[in-house]
Amino acid sequence: MDERVALIGIIVENEEGIPKLNELLHENAKFIIGRMGLPYEKRGVNIISIAIDAPQDVISTLSGRIGQIRGMSSKVIYSPKR
Repeated sequence: MDERVALIGIIVENEEGIPKLNELLHENAKFIIGRMGLPYEKRGVNIISIAIDAPQDVISTLSGRIGQIRGMSSKVIYSPKR
């Protein structure tokens, strides 16, 4: 399987889904390089970025599952293939 380095950007508008998000990230911990979260109180959201090195299908599945959590959206930026 083609391994890729990517960044998953997540916007959290409803904090009720955070336990589910943490569960998904824990399930994929072996692929995660690092994670950064920024609360943005002015807009009432949290901004999270996940750096990941994993097969492309794992990355897209994780992003899709995150996007299915109520009040969350996610997008992936992939590094160029090597």
